[in-house]
Amino acid sequence: MSQSVSSFFKETTKPLTSGRRPWSVFLDLTLLNLPSSIHDTTTRITQNFFHFSVNYSIILLIILSLSLLYHPLVLIALFITLIAWLSLYFSREEPLSVLGYQMSDWMVLVVLFVVDFLVVIWGGVFQNFVVGGGIGVVLMFLHAGLRSTDDLVADDIETSPYANLLSDDDGDYNAPPTGGL
Repeated sequence: MSQSVSSFFKETTKPLTSGRRPWSVFLDLTLLNLPSSIHDTTTRITQNFFHFSVNYSIILLIILSLSLLYHPLVLIALFITLIAWLSLYFSREEPLSVLGYQMSDWMVLVVLFVVDFLVVIWGGVFQNFVVGGGIGVVLMFLHAGLRSTDDLVADDIETSPYANLLSDDDGDYNAPPTGGL
């Protein structure tokens, strides 16, 4: 039983964590510097959020979990809702049907959000959740704004499915076409 549960979690979380970038790249202190302008800051934030979205999500979940450390029942309840999210929303391939009624993805999403909200209210940890989330968001914006994105362009081109179109290896693209009409 435990083997099937662990394999279920591995298979379910594999697509979710496939976008995680190496922590050594994410935490490279040599790439932290002040942006030169507001435009540079917004560009960095956008590119870093897109590139490191899974890393930022993991950090936010860790900070939220730490903010609920003194409320173990709420942590257990939220862990159960995490399992519900993984099984009912992220890993489900066919439509969910309850009592013969087929639920849309939108309805499943709303129900899971409501359940999470009720767990937070039931546990009396709304303030902890807001403060922890706020700290996490501030840290994410600080990192995204201060981390240079110069190294990300080459990395994104290498992993892009359009790498052949984006590469400049075949020679000069400004050369006139050879051959006739």
